[in-house]
Amino acid sequence: MEKTKKPSRQQVYTLLVQVGRKDGDGLPDKATGAALMVYASGVDEAEAVRETVAILKQADLAPLDVTGYGTTAEREAQGHEIDQAERDLMQRALDENSVVVAQMTEFFKGEESIATDDNLMN
Repeated sequence: MEKTKKPSRQQVYTLLVQVGRKDGDGLPDKATGAALMVYASGVDEAEAVRETVAILKQADLAPLDVTGYGTTAEREAQGHEIDQAERDLMQRALDENSVVVAQMTEFFKGEESIATDDNLMN
C-alpha cells in the first residue's frame, strides 16, 4: 500500500524583529540594538514567531519585539510590492522549513527603534 503525502500546511510569514544587546550577540560595539527582517515558515503566524524567537536566542540575540506582516498573499492584499529576490528568500524559508534573516539594520545611540509602519513594507 502506497502512502500519499499530505500537502504541507506550512506558509511563510514576514516578520520584523527588534533585538536588544546581549553579550556575544555579534552586533557592532556601539550599536544599541537592531531590526531584522525575517521570513519564517510555520503552520500559523504564532508558530513562525515562536520558531524565530527561539532561533535568535540560540544565536545569542535578545529579541524584544516581533511585528508580523502576514503571508505573501496577505501582504499583496495590503498592497505591498514583493520583488523576485524577496520571493526567492520566502521560497527558501518554505522549502527548508526554516527562518531566513533577509536584512539587519543596526541601531546606534540617538536612533529610535524602527517604526512598524506599513510604509516600511512597500
